[in-house]
Formats: sequence, structure tokens, C-alpha cells
Amino acid sequence: MQYKTEPSEKSTVKITMTFDKAEWDEANQKAYLRTRGRYAVNGFRKGKAPKHVIELNYGKGVFYEDALTDLYNDHFEEIVEKEKDNFTVVGQPQLNVEDISAEGAVLTAAVPVKPEVKLGAYKGIKVKKAEYNVKDEQVEAELTRLQERNSRLADVEGRAAENGDTATIDFSGSVNGEKFAGGTAENYDLVLGSGSFIPGFEEQVVGMNVGDSKDVNVKFPDDYQAEELKGKDAVFAVTLHKLRRKELPEVNDEFIKDAAGAESVEAYKKETREKLEKQAKERGDAETENNIVKAVSANAEVELPDAMIENEMDNMVRSAEYRLGMQYGGMKLADYLRYMGTDVASFREGYREQAQENVKSRLVVEAIVKAEGIKAEESEIEAKLEELAKAANKTLEEYKKDVTDSQREYIADDIVVNKLFDLLKKENTLEVEAEAEEKPAAKKPAAKKTAKKADEAEGDKPAAKKPAAKKTAKKPAEDKAE
Repeated sequence: MQYKTEPSEKSTVKITMTFDKAEWDEANQKAYLRTRGRYAVNGFRKGKAPKHVIELNYGKGVFYEDALTDLYNDHFEEIVEKEKDNFTVVGQPQLNVEDISAEGAVLTAAVPVKPEVKLGAYKGIKVKKAEYNVKDEQVEAELTRLQERNSRLADVEGRAAENGDTATIDFSGSVNGEKFAGGTAENYDLVLGSGSFIPGFEEQVVGMNVGDSKDVNVKFPDDYQAEELKGKDAVFAVTLHKLRRKELPEVNDEFIKDAAGAESVEAYKKETREKLEKQAKERGDAETENNIVKAVSANAEVELPDAMIENEMDNMVRSAEYRLGMQYGGMKLADYLRYMGTDVASFREGYREQAQENVKSRLVVEAIVKAEGIKAEESEIEAKLEELAKAANKTLEEYKKDVTDSQREYIADDIVVNKLFDLLKKENTLEVEAEAEEKPAAKKPAAKKTAKKADEAEGDKPAAKKPAAKKTAKKPAEDKAE
């Protein structure tokens, strides 16, 4: 077999494999021996007909496809290994038969490869530095959350229901006198004023007294998720069984000791501020590093192979599905998308732009690491292992016994990335931008479901992670339908 490689468009390499008559005849013979049992020929038991008889009955090229498959499987990976210093394959090849006859065959494989990066300026540029300061209100908010976590519901007596109360109700909904799925419940706890039910429902429960029953008249929103209920008038028969009100514990040293383990209220506030300041620094550092990567990536030129973008999109969808399962007790992506009124293809396509940015960023980071000759020294890896061993209360030798090659690779990658960002921070001007105001998470409108990515489905979007040059190894050590 002879082969040649040549660069092609969109970061692909064309590999041309030429098989002479002897190789071709041998491949066809092997294909015959392996597949002859598929063919029935009159006068012969199945699998016993000679090769030329099968070819007379089924055509001269009956074994060509299997022969080509065998030759591809036998030689493609071997070629890729030989050429590994010249290109890195990043996706599946597109095969094409250039020539085929009794005299031989020519097969081409167009393979997507990691592209060359033309670095622009990555030193001497201005980059926004993100900084976040911890305010007194944030510390007080943490204290309030601690109270909320330790609150209790106390029975309400002698008054009508108010917003903020938890009302235990039975309800049964109907449209045009007919009940509908999901419209009936008993002893349901509803926080009045929470916007959990469709507009108008909770407002009509306010003012009821325990033991009261009434009809609540509402109209389903035009964009309600259940098609058969959109814009329909409905009547809910409601009975109020119980009213309770959240009571917060008094903030004093005794409460703090029991709830948080701190010695006093002031000690708790001090510890909380330190924790928030650490989080603020980590968030600012991560955003600053992302700003650096965006800046140097914008100055670089690279032709992204479709295969790398598609692979990244697949990874992002898998990651979103994993987060959904973790956040919502095993929820499946298909169920989430159905609830949001979209499909997998549309959801996946929504990641394309971010996938392009991610792939380009990684390639640019790798190119800078290579250009600067950054690497993890063995002494640095050992120092990190010793640090991890101490944290695990083990000796270095004990800890190293359980460290795999992939974990060691992860440590080396992390060292390289940290050294890279140390360099980029030193060689560029970091300008502090005006501190971004902390915005509370937007309240979800009742009964209005807008499709959004799974990674944004829970609270504020987290600070973006530091883009690593290579991260393949493992690191050691809703609403009820009303």
C-alpha cells in the first residue's frame, strides 16, 4: 500500500491510499472467505460456492465493499500514527472511492485535523480586570438566609389569609364544567403571594378564613404550557383547611452557636465576610482570566473544523443533561425540553456560538503554551502531590500509591495553565472596571415557561471556568400544573 497526504480546505487533510493488484486480490480473497456464507448459489451448499461462481451470480464487484473496509481498517490508524507529528485527527474521516477495478483500488479519507493557530498580540494589551467587593448587605443577607433555614411554620388563628401565609388547601379545577388533568389536589401547601399558581388564583385565596370554601375564577394565560388550557376560563373549587406563618428565630449568640457553630453573632459575621471575600476574589480572578482569553483569542486567527465544533456541542449537551439530573432529582433532558416546548436539535443548536468560542479559546491557549515553552517540571508535580498528601493526612509515598497516570496528567495540566495565566497577567495591563452590581435572580413569572439552556436553569450563571490547555484526566483526591 502506498499513501500520500495533502492539506485540504477547512482544516482537513486528504489521505490517498493506493492498493496494487496483489494487495487488492488478497483483500478480495479474505472478504470472500469471511462473507461467503451470505450468498446462496444453486447447486452449492450455502458457504461452499467457489469465489468465481459467486461473482458470476452476484457480480464481479460483490466483495469490493468488504475488501475496501478491511483495507481501510488495516491501514488508516497506522497512517495516522505515522503522521502524528504532522497533524492530529479530531474527527471521523469522510471516505471516497477514487478508483476501483480488478487491477486495484484507490481510497481517499478526508480527515478533520487540529488547525494551525496564527497568534496575534497576546502581550502588551489592555484587559479588563474584574473585582468584587463584599458589602455589609451581603453579610446581612447570609444571616437572613440562616434564619430562613432555621425558621418554622406556626399556626395562624383569628384572622383571614394574607400574603406570606402558607395556606393548606383542597382545590378542584374545571373548564366548561369538566375537570382537567393536574387541576385537582388535596392538602396542598401554597405560599400566598409566591406566584406559584396562575395569575388571579392566590389573590382570591387571600381573605379566606380557615374552614371557608369558595369558587376561584381565573383565566389561563395565552402562553400556558398545556395547549388545551391556553386562554381558557376556569373555575377552581377551593377549601382552606389551615393557615401557617413563617417565624424566624431571634438572632443572638445562642442561636448562632446552635445554627452555625460560631461563638457569637459577630464571629459569624466575620467568618461570613471572609468566606464571601474569598468567593468574590475567585469570581473576579475567573472573570479576569476569561477576559484575557477572550482578548488574545480575538487577536488570533484559526480555521475551526466543523468536527471540533460539533463535538463540543455534544459535550455541552451531555453536561447540561448531567446538571439537570443532579439539580432536579434525575430529570431527563427529553422531559425538560418537552416541558420547555423545544426539542433536542434546537437546544443543541443554541450552544453553537459558545462551542465555537470554547474551541477557539482552547486552541489559542494551547498555541501560547507551545510558543512560550511552558511545561510542568517534575519538581512542581511532586510539590503539588505533597500538598495534596498533607491535605489527605497521608505521607507522600502513601498518597502517590493511589495516584493514576491520568490524575498526574491533570496535575501537570493545572500547573501549566496556572503558569500561563501568571505570564499573561504579568505581560498585559489589567484595568480595573467599575464593579458590577450584584443583581438578585429574576423571579420566574407564574405559569410562563420560557425555554432556556439547562446550565442557566438554576439561579445565577456561575463564573466561567478557567480554560485549560488540556483537561482530559480526572482530578485527584417546578411548578405544579395548575
